[in-house]
Amino acid sequence: QVQLVESGGGLVQAGGSLTLSCAASGRSFSNYAMGWFRQAPGKEREFVATVSRGGSNTYYADSVKGRFTISRTNAITVYLQMNSLKPEDTAVYYCSASTGSYRSVREYGYWGQGTQVTVSS
Repeated sequence: QVQLVESGGGLVQAGGSLTLSCAASGRSFSNYAMGWFRQAPGKEREFVATVSRGGSNTYYADSVKGRFTISRTNAITVYLQMNSLKPEDTAVYYCSASTGSYRSVREYGYWGQGTQVTVSS
């Protein structure tokens, strides 16, 4: 099993940047596909970006494509670099892990506690 802890959230103006980090602990971190999801107030949690076990394949929601970049190190950390932020990106961002395919967003079953990202206009 893997445990996930997010960090790096905060308040930023529209057009600005933030980098989120997710530190994983537990066994066999490299056996998990990793992803970032977000939940805005009054909305359901939605997929943002995922990365394959080896880190070479990524998958993005259309709403963030070209602005966000997901990456992972060989150790224990997954990052989400967020550029050109918009007020509609405001949400709690969750790190997640899956034993399935990185593109199977419904199979992500391990979750961190989340980190708040607020983008002001």
